[in-house]
Amino acid sequence: MRWINIKPSRGAQFALMLIPFVLLIVAYAFGSAARLSENANDKLLPTLSGFAQAIERMAFIADQRTGEYLFWSDTWASLIRLFAGLGISTATALLIGMQIGMLPYLRALLAPFIAAVSMVPPLALLPILFIVMGLGETSKIALIVIGIAPTMIRDLALKALDLPREQVVKAETLGGSSWQIALRVVLPQILPRLIICLKLQLGPAWLFLIAAEAISSESGLGYRIFLVRRYLAMDVIFPYVVWITLLAVLTNYVLDRIRVAVFPWSELEKQG
Repeated sequence: MRWINIKPSRGAQFALMLIPFVLLIVAYAFGSAARLSENANDKLLPTLSGFAQAIERMAFIADQRTGEYLFWSDTWASLIRLFAGLGISTATALLIGMQIGMLPYLRALLAPFIAAVSMVPPLALLPILFIVMGLGETSKIALIVIGIAPTMIRDLALKALDLPREQVVKAETLGGSSWQIALRVVLPQILPRLIICLKLQLGPAWLFLIAAEAISSESGLGYRIFLVRRYLAMDVIFPYVVWITLLAVLTNYVLDRIRVAVFPWSELEKQG
């Protein structure tokens, strides 16, 4: 039997999934122990117990200056900015992307412009956004939108354009208007792709958010990471990075469950 045809069982899949994470933790523990044995005051690789103490201090002990639990207030501030940017990007991509894919005149007008805008490095625009929009929440959310919306628009436009032409012709034969074709033929088929596209943009969205928070903010996960770096507080930085990763993984999982629940045929297409 060829290796390409051998599939692991569910139990084997779970065990294989855990192996890289376990190896990473073990490697870190050994590396931390080795550095601390040479220098007990080393801050580069804190012990796992040091992480636990930092998490307890940040998440369960109120800050003396503000009275807030910094870990949770930072998380809340970042999630508001992130989901605002994702929401605006999703609505923009759906509205513009579907029309570009459907309407030849609009495609000729906007497709080259969107393609050009998608090539602009979003972080290069950050100083401009701060100058034009100020240092508040608007510029941070705008950076996320500028960073991911053009790519999402192009992806949805291509999806709408790739739909079988026979479906549109059949809908036209049955007397469907452009509006009815958009709602009943195109929209149901691009919505699953919209969720997939949103999942793929979670990483870039977090990148743009953290960059904006690091430069100008008074709260947020990115702000806290760059604030404590001057003290070499790796016991805070590492847990924050892990927490950001977990939030992204959880968001990805929720979006995937929504896609499967609302559009079950998309899972069949994926498997096929």
